[in-house]
This record gives sequence, C-alpha cells and structure tokens, in this order.
Amino acid sequence: MSGGLVALLDDIAALARIAAASVDDVAAGAAKAGAKAAGVVIDDAAVTPQYVSGADPSRELPMIKRIFWGSLKNKLLIILPALLLISAFIPGAIPFILMAGGTYLCYEGAEKVWHKLRGHHSADEDTPAVERGPEAEAKVVKGAITTDFILSCEIMVISMNEVAAESLWVRALILVVVALVITVLVYGAVALIVKMDDVGLHLAAKESKGSQRVGEMLVKGMPSVLAAITLVGTIAMLWVGGHIMLQGAYDLGWHAPYDLVHVLEEPAAGIAVVGAFLGWLVNTLCSAVLGLAWGLIVMAIVGPLLKVLPFGNKNNGHDESDAAAVHEPANRNSDSAS
Repeated sequence: MSGGLVALLDDIAALARIAAASVDDVAAGAAKAGAKAAGVVIDDAAVTPQYVSGADPSRELPMIKRIFWGSLKNKLLIILPALLLISAFIPGAIPFILMAGGTYLCYEGAEKVWHKLRGHHSADEDTPAVERGPEAEAKVVKGAITTDFILSCEIMVISMNEVAAESLWVRALILVVVALVITVLVYGAVALIVKMDDVGLHLAAKESKGSQRVGEMLVKGMPSVLAAITLVGTIAMLWVGGHIMLQGAYDLGWHAPYDLVHVLEEPAAGIAVVGAFLGWLVNTLCSAVLGLAWGLIVMAIVGPLLKVLPFGNKNNGHDESDAAAVHEPANRNSDSAS
C-alpha cells in the first residue's frame, strides 16, 4: 500500500512539474496567437458599438453584457471544440478554413472601401438603432452575436494556426486563454466607447469650467473617435485578410505573390535603425492592397448572387424596421451639449 501511495505521489509531482512548465508555454502561445489575431479584434471592437446605437442609455450596458456572454459561448462551446476536433483528426483542413476566413475579411473590407468611395453607407454603418421593446432589443442582440460568431471563428482559427505544433491540451488551454482575454478586452473597450458620451455629458453639467471643457470635448470628439476606429478596423481587415491569402497561397505551392512582397520588402528592411519597422510596413501595405484586390474580385462574384438569393437583402439579422430606426444618441448628445 505504501509503495502504491509513493508511486501515486511521484506521479502527482511529475504532473505538477509538467503543468508548471506548461504555464509558460500557454502564456507565450496565447500572446503569440492573440497578436496574430489583433487585426480581427480591432474590427470586432469597431463593429460592435453600432449595434447599440440608438438604444436607451439604460439599456446599452445590459445589451453589451448579453453580446459579451453570447460571444464567449460562441468561442468556448462551439468554435473551440470544433477546432480541436478538426486539428486532431483533419489538421490539413485548417489552412483552407483560414483562407476561407481571410476571403471573408477581404470581402468585408473591400465592401466598406467601395461604399465609402461611392458615397454610400454600408449596411453595417446604417444598422442600427433599437426600437423600444424587448423583442426589438433581442433581435439586435441576436444579430450582433451572429456577426461576432464570424469574427470569433477567424480569431480562433488564426490563433489555432499559430500554436498548431503544441500538444492537444496545450492548444486547448491557449485557445481558452485567447477566447477569455480577447472577449473581455473587446467588450470592455466597447462598453467604454458607448458610455463615453454619457461621461462627457455628466462632466459638461458640472460647475467647474475645466470639467465642462473636457465634457464638451468628449461629446464632440466621440463621432471622430468612432470614425477613426472604423477606419483602422477596415485597414486591419484588409491587412490580415491579405496576409492570410498570401501565406495560404504560398503553403499551397503558389509562391510568386509571397516572393514578390518579400522582394519589395528587402530594400526597406536593409535601412539602419528603422529597417525592421519599414520592412513590416511594406509587407503590411502589400498585404492590404492584395486584400483589397481579392475582396473586390469576390464582391464582383458574390454581389449578383446576393441579389437573387432569398437571404440577400438581410443585414446581419436586422430587418428594414431596425435599419429605419432613429439614431437617438446623436440627437441626445447634441441636444444636451447645446
């Protein structure tokens, strides 16, 4: 009995040492995977505030909370198990899933650029004010979670691809960490963004001149901040999508585009001190241009199909009544500020 107990304790000690050593691997892997998915994370943070635009101020945070939990469930209960099964039994499918997600990012980014250049608002930009009532709110939340599912898939697939060499349980832990950290960061940032105008209004109502100035700056500056976030999100989509397509084409044997980018990158990378940054910048710009070109091609193919398919006129889970609703925050802010 004592010999069995000693052996058991030895096994437990060995497992503890392995677990302790793996903590560093999980942390490093999560950081690496999260960094690669940063472009999609930025777009996720840029898209989500549009879904609570028009909501009663008292309902903004509850709506974000519901979207947060929906996003976390998407990542942990659906996407994570599916990816672990795929990586265990058909790992060769990961690059194709990654390229499918990259194509989606290129398409979405190119569509935003196209509508911006033509002076039209995209469906995402026009989406949203919430009609009063729990049914309308539930419908908007459902639409936001559906859109988040697509972006979450891409975040998790990119993360999985970065840690594919790790053991199955380490991959699982890394993806759990990535899912938790990214979801908290994204929706924490979204909560700050959508409530910033209320903070500004609160400060503007104070007696202190300094507080009033800061409050007015926040109220007047938030539209520009949201526009900047949307711009950065669009660029990030094109950059990440284009880079995924470059790498995917290279892995499948078509080396020419990847090699061309590196030929263009080399002169900049050779410059002293700033060479590494300039090389990265050239690579990023080339990836974004490629992403835009591929996205426009996909638009030319998909656009006519969406017009004839029965679901082609739906906008991320919202119907025409949602799109026609009034953007109340803008009116509320302007009236209060004046």
